Amino acid sequence: MTRFLLDSHAHLDDSDFDPDRAAVIERARTAGLRYILIAGGGTGPDHLDSPLAIAESHDWIYASVGIHPHEAQHFTDSHAEKIRQLARHPKVLAVGEIGLDYYYDHSPRDVQKQVLIRQMELARELKLPIIIHCRDAWADLCEIAAAHWKPTGLGGILHCFTGSVKDAQTFMELGFLISFAGNLTFKKTENLRDVARLIPLDRMLTETDSPYLAPVPHRGKRNEPAYVRGVTQELARLHNLTEEEIALQVLQNFEKFVAGISRP
Repeated sequence: MTRFLLDSHAHLDDSDFDPDRAAVIERARTAGLRYILIAGGGTGPDHLDSPLAIAESHDWIYASVGIHPHEAQHFTDSHAEKIRQLARHPKVLAVGEIGLDYYYDHSPRDVQKQVLIRQMELARELKLPIIIHCRDAWADLCEIAAAHWKPTGLGGILHCFTGSVKDAQTFMELGFLISFAGNLTFKKTENLRDVARLIPLDRMLTETDSPYLAPVPHRGKRNEPAYVRGVTQELARLHNLTEEEIALQVLQNFEKFVAGISRP
């Protein structure tokens, strides 16, 4: 089978996959995935190494490492040192997912901002891009990125993008790729589809954010990397391209992103 699909953001270390993780990975490979990036932070700051443990066992799976904004209030100096250590591994492609989440506010907003800046500083030290999570916090995120990330020139990925065209443009100017997830297929997200139509083909990625946000027709079920085909098909429809054309472009974007990583 031709392998041309990409899941640039999955949480395969999540406990939802404990009963059948190996089968999920096999289904992804069978479905035609070439790469999966397991995003760090989803299982909490005391399990920073869990994505890397899976990535080390599969030559086509990569990882990132970071503290999710939900967990920002638990961030300590020891976590910063752990990120520093893990991020030197060649399978770690980025610091993330990091960012701001004002929808749930699981951590105080001022703490979220402080921890985001601290992790940006770590990423700058490590010369790694960042993977950003943003929900209902675009104004603060743009301000922080302009002050603390733009000077690095390291870029990154905006994961599960839900912002405006203006937000996307702001971050594309900072060298970011825009990644779309299963919510792109939901009935009530026509505004997001309007944005997706305007994103240049060479700046897009596809993801699942599994086990969350399963695309139609799997909505409501546990999501998994094999379902990224639904996101790919929707982007193809929006851009009047074939599934393979959009998938190959997305792969090229990801491979260029990986090739641009230059470690100290």
